[in-house]
Amino acid sequence: MVPQKQGESAIVSLGANETEPDEQRGEERVDQSMSSFKSFLWHGGSVYDAWFSCASNQVAQVLLTLPYSFSQLGMLSGVLFQVFYGLMGSWTAYLISVLYVEYRTRKERENFSFKNHVIQWFEVLDGLLGPYWKAVGLAFNCTFLLFGSVIQLIACASNIYYINDKLDKRTWTYIFGACCATTVFIPSFHNYRIWSFLGLGMTTYTAWYLTIASFVHGQVEGVTHSGPTKLVLYFTGATNILYTFGGHAVTVEIMHAMWKPQKFKYIYLFATFYVFTLTIPSASAVYWAFGDQLLNHSNAFSLLPRNRFRDAAVILMLIHQFITFGFACTPLYFVWEKVVGVHDTKSMCLRALVRLPVVIPIWFLAIIFPFFGPINSAVGALLVSFTVYIIPALAHMLTYRTASARRNAAEKPPFFLPSWTAMYMVNAFIVVWVFVVGFGFGGWASMTNFIKQVDTFGLFAKCYQCKPPTPVHH
Repeated sequence: MVPQKQGESAIVSLGANETEPDEQRGEERVDQSMSSFKSFLWHGGSVYDAWFSCASNQVAQVLLTLPYSFSQLGMLSGVLFQVFYGLMGSWTAYLISVLYVEYRTRKERENFSFKNHVIQWFEVLDGLLGPYWKAVGLAFNCTFLLFGSVIQLIACASNIYYINDKLDKRTWTYIFGACCATTVFIPSFHNYRIWSFLGLGMTTYTAWYLTIASFVHGQVEGVTHSGPTKLVLYFTGATNILYTFGGHAVTVEIMHAMWKPQKFKYIYLFATFYVFTLTIPSASAVYWAFGDQLLNHSNAFSLLPRNRFRDAAVILMLIHQFITFGFACTPLYFVWEKVVGVHDTKSMCLRALVRLPVVIPIWFLAIIFPFFGPINSAVGALLVSFTVYIIPALAHMLTYRTASARRNAAEKPPFFLPSWTAMYMVNAFIVVWVFVVGFGFGGWASMTNFIKQVDTFGLFAKCYQCKPPTPVHH
C-alpha cells in the first residue's frame, strides 16, 4: 500500500510540476502577445510609418484653405503651383535626407552613440557647416514650427464653430489649447504609428467630402471665377501653396525614428503624389462651385451646407489637427528638453512637465491672431521659404563644394540626376526662385494681406469671419 501511495504522490507531484511550467508559459505567451500588440500600435519605424507620417503631416487644415488660394490664383495657376511646389518640396526633402545620412555617418565613424538622443535639423547643419548655420537653422525651424502649431490651434477653433456656434471661436481656442497640451505625453515620432495612419484616413475622407459635396451642391447662382485680379492676392495664394508642400520641417525627426533611415530618400515624393489626389480635386471642385465667394471665406467648411457628412468631416479634421499639432510641437519639445538638460532622461513624466511651457506661447499667439488663412501665406513666405527650400539647397551645395567631399559622400547623386553639376544647378535655381518669388513677392503680398486682416478684424478678434448659423439640411 505504501509503494502505491508513494507512486500516487509521485504522479501528483509530477502533474503539479508539469502544469506549473504550462501556466508560466501561458502567462508568458499572453505577455508577449500584449507586448506585440502594443508595439504594433505604438512603435513605428518602418518605411510605411515614415510614408504615413509624411503624407499625414502635409495635409491638415491646408485642405480647407486651398480653395481660398484658388480664388486668388485662378484654376490653372492653382493646379500648376501645386504640382511645381510639390515636386520642389520633394526635392528639398531628398536633400535633407542626404545631409542627415552624411552627418550621421560622420558621427558614427567617431563612435558617437544616438541611443537616447534624437538628431534634429540644426544639429545636422552644425555638424556639416558649423555653428553659424546651426543658429540660422534653429531660428527658422523653431519659429516655423511655433507658428505651424499656432495655425493648427486656430484651425481647431474655426472648424468646431461650424458644428457648435454657441461659443465664439476665441473660447474654442482656449478649450482646444488645453486639449492639445496633452501631446506633451507622446515621447517621439516612434509613437505616432497609429496616429499617422488614422490622420491620413481622416484627411482623405475630408478631401473627398469637399469634392463630392461641391459637385452635389452645384454652382451658386451668379458664380464668378475672376481670379487672378490683383498681384497681392496672386502671390498670397502662391505662398499658401508654398506652405502646403513645405511640411518637411520635421523630416529629420521622422528619419531618425526609422529603423533604416537610408530608405527615406524617395518617401516624401511618393507621399506628395498621394497628396495631389486629395488637394487638386478638392480645391478645384470647391472653387468651381463657389468661385469668388471664397475670397472672403478662407475656410471651405463655411460655404458648404450643414449636414451629417459635413459634421463628420469637421470632427475628423479636428482629430487630425490635434495629431498635426503634436507633429509640429514635438521637435520644439526636443529642443526645449536639450536646453533644460532632460532630453536623455527616461522619465516621461519629467519630460512632459518640462515640455508644458512650450505650449503656452502657442496658445497665446493663437488668441492674438485668429485668422489662419492669411497666417498660412505669411508663414510660407517668411519662414517656409528659408526653412524648407533655401537653407537645404544652400547647405547641400556648401557641404559638397569640394572634390574630396563629393568623392567620400555617403550618398551619391540620384539615378535620375547623376551629375553633381546638374544637382548644383537645380539647387541654385531653387534658391533664386524661392528667394525672389516666394520670399520677395510672396512676403510683400502675404504681409499686405495679413495687415489688412488685422486692421479689419483687430487683434484678439472674438469671432473672425463668423456669420449667422447655416440652416440644417436633412
